[in-house]
Amino acid sequence: MIMRITKKPKFIRSGGKNRKKVGEKWRRPRGRTNKLRQHKKNRGRLPHPGYGTPATLRGLHPSGLEEVLIANVTGMENYDKEKQALRIEAKVGALKRIEIQKKAEELGIRILNPKKIEAKKPKLKKEVKLVEKKEEVTKAVKEEVTKVVKEEITKAVKKE
Repeated sequence: MIMRITKKPKFIRSGGKNRKKVGEKWRRPRGRTNKLRQHKKNRGRLPHPGYGTPATLRGLHPSGLEEVLIANVTGMENYDKEKQALRIEAKVGALKRIEIQKKAEELGIRILNPKKIEAKKPKLKKEVKLVEKKEEVTKAVKEEVTKVVKEEITKAVKKE
């Protein structure tokens, strides 16, 4: 793949360096006496078609590969390893992402946004703690109930 080597100038709005409230985001200078519009020296550059990326490279990933969005494992079937790279969609959950990454690893496919594959435990720490607390509470309640029942039985036996 042919990659673009030349650097583009930063296109900064007229007065963007000097005034904070103006900012550096590009706006076309339209004023009659604007020096940037008049192409005066050292005032910066205006964007022109000549600065554009070659049509063959437009829309490609910096690695030179075409990005293909994927949401499930079946989307990997029509895929060219040499010209394309996969990007897993943001809406894909953790389990399906792991599945896609494993399949891509088997096929030798490059993924542009991989995440660490770990055997993730379900996020149930709070629930586990609640269950433990419930068990402790139920044990304590059972102990109290048994004490009360024993006391009542002993009282009933003494009365007889």
